[in-house]
Amino acid sequence: MPCQRIWRKNWVLFKIKPFGILPLELIKISADETTLIADLANRIWHAYYSAFIDLHQIDYMLDKFYSKESLHKQIEDGQEFYKISEDDVVKGFISISCKSPEDYFIHKFYILSSEHGKSKGTEVMTMIKKLINQRNNGADTNVRLTVNRQNYKAINFYFKNHFTIETVEDFDIGNGYFMTDFVMLLKLRNS
Repeated sequence: MPCQRIWRKNWVLFKIKPFGILPLELIKISADETTLIADLANRIWHAYYSAFIDLHQIDYMLDKFYSKESLHKQIEDGQEFYKISEDDVVKGFISISCKSPEDYFIHKFYILSSEHGKSKGTEVMTMIKKLINQRNNGADTNVRLTVNRQNYKAINFYFKNHFTIETVEDFDIGNGYFMTDFVMLLKLRNS
């Protein structure tokens, strides 16, 4: 059975309104809106990742993975990008893909540093899990992602959200740079 995709432009997947706060929304981004993703990535990466990744590598990775051409190719290859919005203000973005009906991959999960510690990441993770469960009609599913091994804050966030470390990988991304990551796994079981 092939992966089910939703291709509606600007379709709001979920709204969560906890404790009377304005709702977070995941809104699908079209290929025409990739500049928004590139701008957010630039802001988030420079503010957050410079603590444990060399600035030259950050710039290299932004150019490699967030150029207009690269983002269009990622969308063409099946990644779905969503902006994380609250009261019409964009707070971050995610991208996911379906590798097979039983396997999903979270490629990108970024929220502005100013929004950390406000439970927004957990709310977004809940939305991602609901989205995947809807697409798979509640079937058992594995969800994977990669995270830098020095990104302790993110690693602990994923542990809190029931991910485990599956493997340790060093990905050669060219120009003498490597992504030194954990591959983390979440088993969504609905039995």
